[in-house]
Amino acid sequence: MAIPERDKAILRDLANRLAEIASLPSQHEKIELWRRLNRLEPVRPMVLLLNDTWHENKDEIELKCEDEFARQQEWQLRTRLYHFEHMPDDHVYEAKVYCPIAIKVSGYGIDADVERPEHEFGAARFKPVINDCDDPSMIKMPEVMVDWEATDRTYEQLCEIYDGILAVERRGVVGHWFAIIDQFIQWRGIENTFIDMIERPEWLHSWFQRMTDWHLSLLEQYERLGLLSLNNGANYVGPGGLGFTDELPQPDFDGTHVRAKDQWGHATTQIFVDVSPEMHDEFALRYERQFLSRFGLASYGCCEPLHHKLDVIKRAIPNLRRVSVSPWADVGKAAEGLGNKYIMSLKPNPSIFSIEHWDIALAERKLREALEKARGCVVEVLMKDLHTCRRQPQRMWEWVRMAMRVVEEFAS
Repeated sequence: MAIPERDKAILRDLANRLAEIASLPSQHEKIELWRRLNRLEPVRPMVLLLNDTWHENKDEIELKCEDEFARQQEWQLRTRLYHFEHMPDDHVYEAKVYCPIAIKVSGYGIDADVERPEHEFGAARFKPVINDCDDPSMIKMPEVMVDWEATDRTYEQLCEIYDGILAVERRGVVGHWFAIIDQFIQWRGIENTFIDMIERPEWLHSWFQRMTDWHLSLLEQYERLGLLSLNNGANYVGPGGLGFTDELPQPDFDGTHVRAKDQWGHATTQIFVDVSPEMHDEFALRYERQFLSRFGLASYGCCEPLHHKLDVIKRAIPNLRRVSVSPWADVGKAAEGLGNKYIMSLKPNPSIFSIEHWDIALAERKLREALEKARGCVVEVLMKDLHTCRRQPQRMWEWVRMAMRVVEEFAS
């Protein structure tokens, strides 16, 4: 369907503003800072705020387009411009838009039995669907399907809208999330899984290997079908910072066919918060290393505290580059374990935004305390999992400006 001329004019005006931002010297400076950080060079801590509060702050954005496809594009453009104008962190703005390749992947062949509450962020209840006698062959290997016609239609629409202003690029898979145990406990149950680790370890290993094989098969199909895209740019690496690096793609990259070894990879096992380093190595890292070894560089972790497991993680993943240091981690111990050999993805506690009376002084004190403990490390500060600011988005604006000021004092 053709985009109405009025909608097209609105989008082109917004695109021109984005292109102007992308041309600013500050954007090129930030790209170089990210490259240096990802090379483990001494730079100031980089700062990102990931705004997940749009469900309560939608009134901040007024859409003017009428066509549904145009409105989707308008939302993406306006939210990016809003972030730049109000939260000038270390996000990088490029004069391009991406046309996602229409990819569909068959599932595991196992459906979770889940009860979800009405509240958007309420806790779900998963009922076990895997019994003691069940075999891992229940998991069906993945099949990848691509709708190239739909992809081409979207690409042509985007080119028509942004012609002469923004580059349009077809984009395949750039993000990888290997978290098989976090998935498995939704089928088996947390208590059952932890008991299995003691009473039925070989049976459990057979399931984890099957799930690993599923992911490896998926990755191989992506490669064979040419569905991987470079992720060494303005994209997040797992739950970490931006992927800008001159270490990827590999020297033998042909310029067209992206392989896993040309990308960043990521893995995490969040459910193993209270599992010992030894059992983490046996039941998680044994499989994560199989997956991550396919990539050029790797990141690890998400919300789970990892400060007491860094030795086994570093030993298991030779291509490890960045590690999550969550709000529940001991920053001092993490700093000792990471030093300046890995990127510390430092994640302040987002609950600071949910207190009744906003306290920017408290937020600054907490950030300073963490950065002081991380002196000498290669640090990125990620304010993420931010689901509420009590309908006061100016809290985010103030936090970003404070953080950007503070990190300058911790430049190596």
